[in-house]
Parts: sequence; C-alpha cells; structure tokens
Amino acid sequence: MAVIQQEIRLEGSKGRKKVIALFDSGATYSCITPALAKQLAHCEPLPTPMKFGTAKNGEKVTAEECIRLNFYLNGYRFSDEFMLIPNLSEPVLIGAATLQKWRMKLDFEHDKVIIDPRVTKLRLI
Repeated sequence: MAVIQQEIRLEGSKGRKKVIALFDSGATYSCITPALAKQLAHCEPLPTPMKFGTAKNGEKVTAEECIRLNFYLNGYRFSDEFMLIPNLSEPVLIGAATLQKWRMKLDFEHDKVIIDPRVTKLRLI
C-alpha cells in the first residue's frame, strides 16, 4: 500500500471546501469523515451497511451512508461516491475505485497524482 497527499477542492450541493486528501492505492473505496460530508451535501443512507477491513489486523469500520461529490485537482473536475467513515485519519481518502475510474496514476517517486486530461472531457454520443 502506498499513499500520496494532495490538496483538493470538494464541492457538493451545500458547499465547497479545500482539504488535504490521501490518495490511497490500498483502499477500495473513497471515504470522507461524516462531519465534513454533512457540511458539503446531503448524505444518502446505504441500502445495507458496508464493513471494511483496516490496516490494523482484525479491525473493521462500517459505512452506513454515502455522498456524491465533485472534487478538483490541478484544475480538473472529477466526481464520485464517498463512503462516510467515522474516525478517519484524514478528512478524505481517494481509493482505488476512483483512481481507476478516472485513470489516475500515483507517482510515488515524485509524490504526484498523474491525470490524463483526455478522461476529464465530457463526451456525448
């Protein structure tokens, strides 16, 4: 597992905020603290709570709600669903599903998130 920290701007139906996000290739889903999520948009209950393992052996956390947000990195707009997880070490965690969806690559040598600008263009057919 490897991580990179980058400043992003989150945007929801109730507001926007700049935060330091942890881009984590070892996390499956993107996550956000409940307090921050409730400042930004209306939270949606999950049909069934989801349990996730953590880096600490045997420890699990549960998400009961999710939120859809836009986020901006290096002038590009992205959007995705974030699971509300209490007691995260960072306000926002960008997980593998979001990284893959937007074809982001993590450059650990230079501590950067690499974005392919072609995937940020809206295409209607």
